[in-house]
Amino acid sequence: MKALDSIICIGQTPWQGEFQNSAVQLLTELSNYYRVLYVDYQYTLKDMVMGVTGRRNVPMQKLVNRKGVLTKVEENRELYVWLPPVMAPVNWMSDSYHDTFLQINTKRLANGLREVMKELGMQSPLMINAFNPVQGLPLLHKLGEVATIYYCFDEISAEAWMGKHGARYEKKYLKAVDAVVTTSEALQQFKSQEQPRTFCVKNGANFDLFYKAHLLKSQKPKSENKTIGYLGTADNRIDGELVERCVQDMPQHRFEFLGPVNDDTLKERLSGYSNVIFTPSKRPEELPQALSEWDAAMIPFVCNEHTYTIYPLKINEYLAAGLPVVTTPFSILKDFEDIVSIESTAEAFSKSLQKALESTDPVEVKQRIEMARGNSWAHRAKEFRSIIEQIVDWKLVS
Repeated sequence: MKALDSIICIGQTPWQGEFQNSAVQLLTELSNYYRVLYVDYQYTLKDMVMGVTGRRNVPMQKLVNRKGVLTKVEENRELYVWLPPVMAPVNWMSDSYHDTFLQINTKRLANGLREVMKELGMQSPLMINAFNPVQGLPLLHKLGEVATIYYCFDEISAEAWMGKHGARYEKKYLKAVDAVVTTSEALQQFKSQEQPRTFCVKNGANFDLFYKAHLLKSQKPKSENKTIGYLGTADNRIDGELVERCVQDMPQHRFEFLGPVNDDTLKERLSGYSNVIFTPSKRPEELPQALSEWDAAMIPFVCNEHTYTIYPLKINEYLAAGLPVVTTPFSILKDFEDIVSIESTAEAFSKSLQKALESTDPVEVKQRIEMARGNSWAHRAKEFRSIIEQIVDWKLVS
């Protein structure tokens, strides 16, 4: 077997998206050690139609003329992003038709990837599949890869769009890959039932970015009117009844949801309150300024089988900003028991938020920041790199 010379990642989200993608953050740090190629979102013919009609932002020119589809992200890093050719939309199809047309898509993807690998001189890559087992399974062993790692950061059966075909593909994929890396201990427990070589590397934080929020806040005058924030997608994970109780208990304080809203019932429930605002997604570089306006942060998730598998990316981002955090006990959060408030009822959650708004002790602020610093993506990449080396060594002797 040839020595590992690069990493290729197959994901299912754009490199430049509306939020801090864990795969993007991790791969950026891994590019300090390896040459990295990220296969960007695979646009379909349906996406093209939506782009032409103005219903979606689609890179039409690149997709049509295929110029500039391989880009180097930063000059001082061997980190590349490749835009694949247009694919057939298959997720809506029945199982048999889906599997047939998926093979056609996979052939197009593999042929394009081989050309890019030749251009970059990648001969024996490690494949990292970032939560896209539907594409990962038919692509196995087609690119001369040294090994394949499935990077699993959510429960696929709980995803409405991904779950349609994803669950049946993931079950086979887990057994076929060389290792699995999850982002939570709960996911590790579940996936290890199918793949014994399952590891856990928890989500980190872009520490330098979110620490700027703390620096900005320290320069601002204190205000009687406080803001409690939630960063990320507002969807069915959020306990609307709990949040409404908090909003009612604290009419003098503002509640801000920063990010896309994927649950209309939540917005309908809360929009009638004058102290609730929904702010669209911001670019990463705009987030420090936004979070510097906050006085506390919350993770008001419901407790169910889906949320139990989550390790919240946002918790370390909040802590890096020095913010006090109140959360429900939706998952395994023992790492944070001494640094955040964990409340299981709406009444207790509301009281903890009110207490958090008065939490200005510099010692506590420093503890939060240091916790996040230790959970940075740079540290997580070192953990992931150790697993890569372990798996590659195992493959060499197996």
